Amino acid sequence: MGKEEHTVNNLTWKIAGQAGDGILNAGLSMFANTCARGGLYAFATAEYPSLIRGGHNHLDVRVSDKPLHSHRYNVDLLVALNQESIDKHKEKIVSGGGIIYDYDALGEQKEVQNGINLYPVPLLILAKEHGGPIMKNTVAIGATYALVDFDLELLNNTIRKLFKKKGDGVINGNIAAAKAGFDFIREKWGNHFPYTLKAGEHHGYVFMSGNEAIAIGAIQAGCKMICAYPMTPASSIMVSLAKFENEAGIVVKQTEDEVAAMNMAIAANYAGVRTMTATSGGGFALMVEAFGMAAQMECPLVIAEAQRPGPGTGMATHTGQGDLRFVMHAGTDEGPRLVIAPGDITQAFFLTIQAFNLAEKYQMPVLILTDKYLGESYKTIPYFDLSLVNIERGELINDPDGLKGSEYVRYKVTTSGISPRTIPGVRGGRHVCTSYEHDEEGNEHEGEENKLMMSQKRFRKFELLKKELPKPELIGAKDAQLTIISWGSTRDPILEAMDELNGQGISVNYLQIIYPNPLHEDVVAEVIKKAKKVVLIENNQTGLLGGVIKEHTGLDVHHKILKYDGRPFFPSEIVQGIAKIAKGTDERILHFSMNRQVANENIGVRG
Repeated sequence: MGKEEHTVNNLTWKIAGQAGDGILNAGLSMFANTCARGGLYAFATAEYPSLIRGGHNHLDVRVSDKPLHSHRYNVDLLVALNQESIDKHKEKIVSGGGIIYDYDALGEQKEVQNGINLYPVPLLILAKEHGGPIMKNTVAIGATYALVDFDLELLNNTIRKLFKKKGDGVINGNIAAAKAGFDFIREKWGNHFPYTLKAGEHHGYVFMSGNEAIAIGAIQAGCKMICAYPMTPASSIMVSLAKFENEAGIVVKQTEDEVAAMNMAIAANYAGVRTMTATSGGGFALMVEAFGMAAQMECPLVIAEAQRPGPGTGMATHTGQGDLRFVMHAGTDEGPRLVIAPGDITQAFFLTIQAFNLAEKYQMPVLILTDKYLGESYKTIPYFDLSLVNIERGELINDPDGLKGSEYVRYKVTTSGISPRTIPGVRGGRHVCTSYEHDEEGNEHEGEENKLMMSQKRFRKFELLKKELPKPELIGAKDAQLTIISWGSTRDPILEAMDELNGQGISVNYLQIIYPNPLHEDVVAEVIKKAKKVVLIENNQTGLLGGVIKEHTGLDVHHKILKYDGRPFFPSEIVQGIAKIAKGTDERILHFSMNRQVANENIGVRG
């Protein structure tokens, strides 16, 4: 096959095997990072079971010389470390694609369809010759770079940096293992594979995940403490902050449970220290009573709630968007809270900073609502523009000299609803602060007039906050054939799908709801009324945002594309759904899974 027939700098690579094979480390730290260091754009997302060892793991990495938004369903090159990996993913491999596998371990692959190139490599034998079985992944990555004709020295540089602390023996062993895989492919198949990666000039971008962006955003916001109990998929927020514990002067406290985490976070914020907690839906359920106390105390609080499928423990290591209503209404009675739903990694960084600012300015809890897909996917992005970062602490009085003789009223009823706030140690700032309904001084008070006064005070802040928040804006042509409304991590697959749909002659625009609570219902209503067709896209079963929109506007979004199998949308699923709706289908709700539309109900029913 001649060079002119090669697809250059447009590759989807998958590595798959069982838990414990080191797939995530090899795929992210070696393959994806090396591509990024080579001046290419990379997007990586993984799927793994809630097991230490065993079960099926796989990592998808897309590589291009153009910015990437999302992963794909189809695979160009599969590295299969066991037979299950071939069986599970062979149907996704494109014609002309290939499989790298260990012939000695897996034997001949007669069931693989024609048009797919098979590359049997003695992965285990070569690994044992260069350090042991643990080197199998490194051999496979070396073999990959031979097939795609990528500069092996770039991988060697990554290995040197990755294993710097482990010494020359580990570094040289990995370099030798990668070269063994590279040489084996070159000697046996040469330049046979029809996909090529060519390094370009390093664009100075960074390769990071959504959870890392939240952690770095918290640091830039002045966060000095995180109190959390590990819970997938939020755990890496705490882990990321721990990496900067000394450098940024952050206290990282792993608590005994989620109740303790929430109470410690409230106490630290009360003391004037910007503090956050991070959890998933099950952990937040345990935090709810204390969450209500923070609302009653009018205490700033930032919570990152990383969604995963439920109910109950559900699917601990998968993704979904099922907690929207839960976080909007968690707690007894009605307490104002801001819900922020970033849609990509850059938004996760800047909106985390905003969360800390608004929590203090309006003295209320703020939830950053993310999920496994956004939190644990990695993408090449530009460096964050730190000139845009601004810290705002609101009506905080932290001068030790205090109030200089003036009488302090903690919950003073003001036109804005925002009262002056002191921290312990401020002279003259002593006050009562509990979870009970209270008067202006903080003393328990259960009178009718007082309850009305304090409830109205708290919600005046909420209305003022709503006016400050940026209103949602349409992305794409205003006169498009279809308008998509969505929120959270569906953003990147939607943007990828829009490019393809516009290429097919189907014009689409998109309204991303970053702030589901409070909702800018006037903007949403106007968009729905002016649109030719409106489609709601959500990673849940009932279209939760659609219900919120109907509640606030009285308008129903007629068409819905929904996915709730624990996996994120593939852009191709959105393309299929939008194309069908554009043609005029009578179906109002389209359910997708595994890159195809599935039955709306009764899947698996017997009898």
